[in-house]
Amino acid sequence: MPDAVIPTSPLPAVPFVGEGVTVAAAGELSRFSLRARDPARLAAVIGRALPERVGDVADGIVRLGPDEFHALLPAGTDLPLGEGERVSIVEVSNRSVGIVVSGPRAAELLMAGCPLDLAQMTVGRGTRTIFETTEVIIIRQGDAQFHVEVWRSFAPWLWEALIHSA
Repeated sequence: MPDAVIPTSPLPAVPFVGEGVTVAAAGELSRFSLRARDPARLAAVIGRALPERVGDVADGIVRLGPDEFHALLPAGTDLPLGEGERVSIVEVSNRSVGIVVSGPRAAELLMAGCPLDLAQMTVGRGTRTIFETTEVIIIRQGDAQFHVEVWRSFAPWLWEALIHSA
């Protein structure tokens, strides 16, 4: 019996290229769910600055709520567990995968299933929302590029929904 289970990506390795839009699997990342009533304490524990406003992104970390953050860090990054501290640091790298939607029609494609006006979202902002009925986190990385985080089990469906909408 193997010592560890190594998940494979549920997404195709080959990007989809359509008219004005590309949909591609994001590279490997370390993902963390971070929570703390005192964000300054959490920042001290992990040794990283945290975004101050809900929706802001800083150093790979998006602030999803007053006490909730989601970190997308380079693969292999470890954060201290904060043992004995009043913070929650949970590594969730195997729970989610990322999809990068880019091109001049990127916002339009995502808005086909998302209730938000993503064309108005500024670069460096992120939010938890839905695409049709699936919970996602969308981060605007550039004028024509979005990173979409989705739970692994929903990723194949989301991929197909994006391709169909494109």
